[in-house]
Amino acid sequence: MKAAVWYGARDVRIAEVGVPAPLRGEVLVEVAYCGICGSDLHEYADGPHAIPVAAPHPASGATAPLVLGHEFCGTVAALGPSVTGLAIGDRVAVEPNYRCGVCPRCRAGEYNICRHFGFAGLMGNGGMAEYAAIPAYMAHRLPETVSLEQAALFEPASVALHALRRAGTTPETMAVVGLGPIGLLTVLLARQRGVRRILAVDVSPARLELAAGLGATDLIDAGREGDAGERIHELTGGEGVDAAFEVAGSEIALRTCLAATRRGGRIVLVGLAQEVSLDAFALVNNEQSIIASVGYRDTYPELIRLVAEQHLDLTPVVTSTIVLDDLVSHGFEALLGGPGNQVKILVDPAAHRTGAPVPHPPADRTEEQR
Repeated sequence: MKAAVWYGARDVRIAEVGVPAPLRGEVLVEVAYCGICGSDLHEYADGPHAIPVAAPHPASGATAPLVLGHEFCGTVAALGPSVTGLAIGDRVAVEPNYRCGVCPRCRAGEYNICRHFGFAGLMGNGGMAEYAAIPAYMAHRLPETVSLEQAALFEPASVALHALRRAGTTPETMAVVGLGPIGLLTVLLARQRGVRRILAVDVSPARLELAAGLGATDLIDAGREGDAGERIHELTGGEGVDAAFEVAGSEIALRTCLAATRRGGRIVLVGLAQEVSLDAFALVNNEQSIIASVGYRDTYPELIRLVAEQHLDLTPVVTSTIVLDDLVSHGFEALLGGPGNQVKILVDPAAHRTGAPVPHPPADRTEEQR
């Protein structure tokens, strides 16, 4: 089968590899779509960041080179020993979180902060391939009313949904700073959850326009309107918003959120910034709270229900679908080239497939690596 294999920074190869046989507790998924995430871009541009290179990841047993892609869905093609509750032919969304199930955080139900947390497609082989073998607990069966294109967006939508939950009680007013796929999906899900006023901040007019279509009530072009935090205060009568979501991963975006949030409000950190500085004196005096949000937990059932029963449509963030052979040129390089007109790119590994190969276990994969 074809797969996108990460060997190093700027070295992702579309290669022919063996189709993995599902081990005990695993299922083999015939991949329908796999989205390109910002994490994939970072690994391609200047990784490794999360990809294990020196020692195997404790949950997956994998080291580089490995298959990228954690935003994927597809159809169950084979079942490993001891798998129950799934059948060949089931359409599934993949929740790619590894978890050990026995550490204190897993036992508390907080598997997104498991001691051995990781993602298939970053810490183990993922879905930028025609087939992927995953632990069965990652597979969520889809009702017929949920398309595979919608299911391909459940992973980034889960990041947005978890961040909204981390904000606590649904705010009356909120700001979203950074309108990449996660920021746009935060806008969409906030509107669905009944947030009355959503102020969207970005430097891209195209992304601001898209945010308006997803439910943003106010648009702030940070490249043209000067201090976005001050502008939000003006638009809210000098009060500021109840909650602000930093989804850009930068110190400037964090400072915008702090300036935009009312006294007693909450800032939710979603973007992956490095070291930042802030005015702790002002933070204390304003009694603001900063809270982090990483990954997600228990989000897929809610998203499946919202799409199936309330007709929530996640697909407006998709700007193109490409074939696996074009991943680097029309995927990574297109997204790294700047804001442009691309937001979320889906990869269709099945495009131009000539036949379904018979699964067989690769030589370097053992039962202990399940």
